[in-house]
Amino acid sequence: MTSAEVVDLARDAIFVLLKVAGPIMLIALGVGLLISLFQALTQIQELTLTFVPKMIAIFLSLLILMPFMMASMSTFMEEIAARIANLQ
Repeated sequence: MTSAEVVDLARDAIFVLLKVAGPIMLIALGVGLLISLFQALTQIQELTLTFVPKMIAIFLSLLILMPFMMASMSTFMEEIAARIANLQ
């Protein structure tokens, strides 16, 4: 395996990582922003108010996005297996 192939594989892995984790992180960011805005407007400073809705939003988004995430990771694994098979 050449260094160009290794760099290409690492770039593909980072892209899959961003594609899989990105939507969940953006949802958590959006929920956190909304909760922070709510806390600033109402001056409620309760710590559990930030964690519980974020956990619920992340859990629900994981349930909804799991097929997409599994398909992305499965496709990437198939590409890696094909590259391994072509090495011999």
